[in-house]
Amino acid sequence: MIQIDVFEAQSQFLEIIERILRGEEVIIAQNEEPVIKMIAIEKPKKQRKFGSAKGMIILADDFDEPLEDFAKYM
Repeated sequence: MIQIDVFEAQSQFLEIIERILRGEEVIIAQNEEPVIKMIAIEKPKKQRKFGSAKGMIILADDFDEPLEDFAKYM
């Protein structure tokens, strides 16, 4: 995060935008008091589509059968 004076921000606008796009947070101050906070907008996450993984996962017929390794605990 950086804090910069409003008049300095005017002359360095493109550099400030580049820093924000790299993930930095920029605070613009007027008379040494923070007045504006600039951050990049996050891209919205893609909406999940119901059933999009159909056929990608296959369960064996004996999926719920007891395991031999655990026979002594049963």
